[in-house]
Amino acid sequence: MHTLTFDSDDLEQTEAFLSRAYAKMSIGNSSTETSRARISRSAVDFLSIDELDLDFDMSYAVTPLGRICLCVVHEGTIENHAFQGVEDSFGPGDVVSFAPPELPYAGRICSARYNITMLDPALLAEVAVTADAFDAGPVRLTGHRPVSPAAAQQLRDTIFYVRDHILMVPAAASEPLIVSTAAQHLAASVLTTFPNTAHGDATASDRNDAHPLMLRRALAYIDDHADQPVTVADIAASAHVTVRALQYAFRRHMDTTPLAHLRRVRLSLAHHDLVHADPGGGATVTEIAARWGFWNAGRFASHYRQTYGLSPHRTLRDA
Repeated sequence: MHTLTFDSDDLEQTEAFLSRAYAKMSIGNSSTETSRARISRSAVDFLSIDELDLDFDMSYAVTPLGRICLCVVHEGTIENHAFQGVEDSFGPGDVVSFAPPELPYAGRICSARYNITMLDPALLAEVAVTADAFDAGPVRLTGHRPVSPAAAQQLRDTIFYVRDHILMVPAAASEPLIVSTAAQHLAASVLTTFPNTAHGDATASDRNDAHPLMLRRALAYIDDHADQPVTVADIAASAHVTVRALQYAFRRHMDTTPLAHLRRVRLSLAHHDLVHADPGGGATVTEIAARWGFWNAGRFASHYRQTYGLSPHRTLRDA
């Protein structure tokens, strides 16, 4: 986990910091009264979530970030934001994707407080599949505005939950399974929120590949790697099929999804650890749940109770 903070009223220092934190950019301030910028960041290698508070009007011109850059506006406005034929302005409550990772963009911040979330574009491919099979390009967002207000709200909630309960909690951010699960959840939320090139319908070739032997290879991979960060793309590669074929096989033969099955396997392993734990030795439900990638304590307890008929705390107490 990485954290950093910045607080300055020097415009040159702010420009230098923003260039280091994002991509090379030039900024300007039309006001002579103040140039105060406050920025905080919480991050892991492939994901960062920043809070920015600028009490002045700032123009910006940014070189390509190479990452998906999402913005949630809290207060103020972002005006004349432009990239490759698109120009838009954003206000409080708006959730947007600033620009495709390979494109520069420019605009103007007007005394705004806002959130910037950046993630590796490869994360999208871990939870989705493109129209073609192995020769497909990366999954891409094709629009910068959400498909609906409900989708925007869901993404906003996901960003803030990952920020507050994962990245800003050292115990959670240090657990690889928790970070991997949270990142995939965020990537799935991004795909649900914005128009994109991902496709979920299986082709004839995918359906032909979705046979029991392939499924057994996938199940064996999940069992052998449940203690490691695993994506649906990893599981598909282990079975030598496309993600679409893998998803189709799990739906057809097991009425579930690969990641849902992975969660069940990890839940079973968490149950095993709870049963064999020594509560007198300091074992806790939170620590065991985190070990197996469950970063939402309430959701873990709910799934556990539905599966085993009692709470995880009761299991640990009776161990």
